Amino acid sequence: MGKRYALRMEESDSWTVFDVFTGQPVELKHQVMVGMNTRDADAMVDRLNSQDVKRRAKADRKS
Repeated sequence: MGKRYALRMEESDSWTVFDVFTGQPVELKHQVMVGMNTRDADAMVDRLNSQDVKRRAKADRKS
């Protein structure tokens, strides 16, 4: 299963968390995940991908 979220470097030490399916930056609680530092962006991608794996597994069990 491919990962849904990834990082894109915009400038030196400025990262965007984006959805690989849509190519669009992620928006959480009305905040777009752009201009992030490396540490925070990496942590966000890990968290989002973990949540997505759990969501997909739950959906597979229901089908």
